[in-house]
Amino acid sequence: MPAQSILMSIFTLALLLPVMYRRHQRRTGVAPAAFNHRRGRLVVMAMASIVLVGMLGGTAMATDGDRDGSKTGTNIENVLPAGTAPGDAVSTLAGQTEKNRVSINVTWLMLGGILVLFMQAGFALVETGFTRAKNAAHTMMMNLVIFALGVAGWFICGYALMFGAVDQGGLLGLTPLGSAWHIGSWNVLAHSGFLLGGVAYDVSVLGFFFFQLVFMDATATIPTGAMAERWKFSSFCIWGLFASMLLYPIFGNWVWGGGWLSQLGAQGPKLGHGYLDFAGSSVVHAMGGVAAFWGAKILGPRIGKFAKDGTARAIPGHHLPMALLGTFILLVGWMGFNGGSTFAGTDLRLTVVITNTIISSAFGCLAAMCVMWRVFGKPDPSMTANGLLAGLVAITAPCAFVAPWAAAVIGVVAGILVVAAVVWVERKAKVDDPVGAVAVHGANGIWGVLALGLFADGSYGGGLNGVNGAVKGLFYGDGGQFLVQAIGATVCVVFCSLMTIAFFTILKNTAGMRVPAEVEVAGLDLHEMGALAYPDFLEAQGPVFYPVDEGSPLMADLSPPTGASIREEVGS
Repeated sequence: MPAQSILMSIFTLALLLPVMYRRHQRRTGVAPAAFNHRRGRLVVMAMASIVLVGMLGGTAMATDGDRDGSKTGTNIENVLPAGTAPGDAVSTLAGQTEKNRVSINVTWLMLGGILVLFMQAGFALVETGFTRAKNAAHTMMMNLVIFALGVAGWFICGYALMFGAVDQGGLLGLTPLGSAWHIGSWNVLAHSGFLLGGVAYDVSVLGFFFFQLVFMDATATIPTGAMAERWKFSSFCIWGLFASMLLYPIFGNWVWGGGWLSQLGAQGPKLGHGYLDFAGSSVVHAMGGVAAFWGAKILGPRIGKFAKDGTARAIPGHHLPMALLGTFILLVGWMGFNGGSTFAGTDLRLTVVITNTIISSAFGCLAAMCVMWRVFGKPDPSMTANGLLAGLVAITAPCAFVAPWAAAVIGVVAGILVVAAVVWVERKAKVDDPVGAVAVHGANGIWGVLALGLFADGSYGGGLNGVNGAVKGLFYGDGGQFLVQAIGATVCVVFCSLMTIAFFTILKNTAGMRVPAEVEVAGLDLHEMGALAYPDFLEAQGPVFYPVDEGSPLMADLSPPTGASIREEVGS
């Protein structure tokens, strides 16, 4: 008898017991004493309850449901086309299994890309919070428009130059669009897939295009923080196209597109697995940090940042809670940044990647906080936030190759390094970086790729860049991997420095890079954007933000703006 029939019979019996008892009383015509009557009724109700509970327990213990998922989705008829011959069933099922595997990987890739795209909001909030209220709309606008500029440049030629010859057929079904330019056997640059035309109009290519696009946009965004509060918006727009069309794709091809740096393990000196950067400590962050350094250096400091004797002055940002919220958004997005870089939801190493990322960020945060507390007497929210970001940047390259204890060490070093780098950039290099982008992304991007060469423990990476065996660092017996990491880091700094020095110098002497002094004093929002982020703050746009060095050459013939004068410009 089926279990369902038995359980329904028991359920019916439980409901009928009280009815049958009352019927028995009426048929016998017995009028028992009140106490006995109540006791009999309670006994019957108790018996009914016991039967009902037993039935429910039997239902809970029934084995008809699929509790562990082992039976769900096992009907192979759902994936076999109607009329499939019995002899073709195995090959058809094998093909469908492979398609499902690739689909899982592509879905994971797209999810990771969406998380990285959301990081743009984090960058916008961090940079705007660390700058002054009179420039909030301008800073936010740069973080919005860099996305659009990046998409345009990446679509036109950036993707083709970087990934036109990449082969990810095993994970994503992605085959090369064409061959790369070579010098001998060395890959120097791809050149296929411009405007996503022809064979590039393909589901796997478009998925990979999107994922890599949001990484590129992170690089292009980094200098906007270091150069905030005095950068002409028109000049910034030219930077967005340059970064997405030339700067990022060229170095990115050398590392991720099958280029010559990645080949150093399979040919030539045969060092380790060639240059490795799992998710972009150098390709994304160090590139952005180095560009931020030279951009801010050539652009010059904000008015009032340095005293006549060269002493740096603090210029506090207007909204620390905004900056800290942006930091946490970046932390969440970084799970896609690093985790998605496995390119495969079927690669369970992604759990190690994400956990290492979290560990490093936490230890970077605490290390920076403790250093600031010990040296300056207060924990300092802004530097604590930058310590967390430094830990994220540093673990981005080695996250897949190191053990959790090493991730903690990497994070601690990053937290200390970011404080030291901020001090050096400001006091020694005399570069005005309002958000600490050079220290967070530049210094810790380099530390991250070197850390890979030290701490990789040989538990992952077999076959990477065409080299057999897992990746091992110096501490695990492969000094060659550390050497090639040092080579790659040096190439990153030198290449990016030469490119950005040339670009920003030409830009400065042609289109111009800096807003006029009177615009900088009044704030870029109104003059550059035509709109104020905080219209109610008009009265605070004047003397509150007026620089202290009235004798500075930049301040010649300037008088402090007032709320009234700004209202007249607005036309109210």
